[in-house]
Amino acid sequence: MRDRADFERYVEQRSDRLLRTAYLLCRDWPTAEDLVQTALAKAWFAWRRVGENPDPYVYRILTNTHASWWRRRWRAEVPTEDLPDVPHDDDPTSRIGARDALRTCLAALPSRQRAVIVLRYFEDLPDQAIAEVLGCSVATVRSQASRALAKLRLDPAATAATHAGG
Repeated sequence: MRDRADFERYVEQRSDRLLRTAYLLCRDWPTAEDLVQTALAKAWFAWRRVGENPDPYVYRILTNTHASWWRRRWRAEVPTEDLPDVPHDDDPTSRIGARDALRTCLAALPSRQRAVIVLRYFEDLPDQAIAEVLGCSVATVRSQASRALAKLRLDPAATAATHAGG
């Protein structure tokens, strides 16, 4: 594989495969396209020395180029003493995030504990009504609520969600 026609044929045959590989490396399609283009440009300059099987050479260029881009990007970050902007309490997106985190924490509870918490704190039902709904005693409702709250207190996401106004 020494001339331009061989290189063009190689590019036509392997571009899709190289692009998939590049995407798996960087997980971003535009960056993957740039990575393949850069790797093929570097391969073109060494095409006469590549030999009959150019795949290992081109894949090595591809992975090395990705690694050098990653290292360069990493060094570009500069730590600062200033903290990023903190969302205000009236920011609706922070409340949505807090609600989502709380829902995730609730989903991690066993079903009976989750039902007790939802009925008590979200539906405002008294323990007697919850016991009737769940078909259990008031003592069971209270013990399930106690266990559920203990688990939620240990979950940092639930603590953060309740402090964020979720």
